[in-house]
Amino acid sequence: MDLTLENKKHIDSLSYEGLLRSWRKTPSGNEWFQGETGIYWSNRMNELVAKGADHVAASKRIGWD
Repeated sequence: MDLTLENKKHIDSLSYEGLLRSWRKTPSGNEWFQGETGIYWSNRMNELVAKGADHVAASKRIGWD
């Protein structure tokens, strides 16, 4: 999916936990995780972890079910 300004704003509005929840719970092949938008999504998650997001605690809260 092309990275539009609207998609970028949506991704930027989500917390790390919100990004991770979607990353983990959305069915494989979803367009949000494809192309430029998928790359931006991944980069945004990495950026938030680098800024101190507690990725371990977020992962535990979300779970794998």
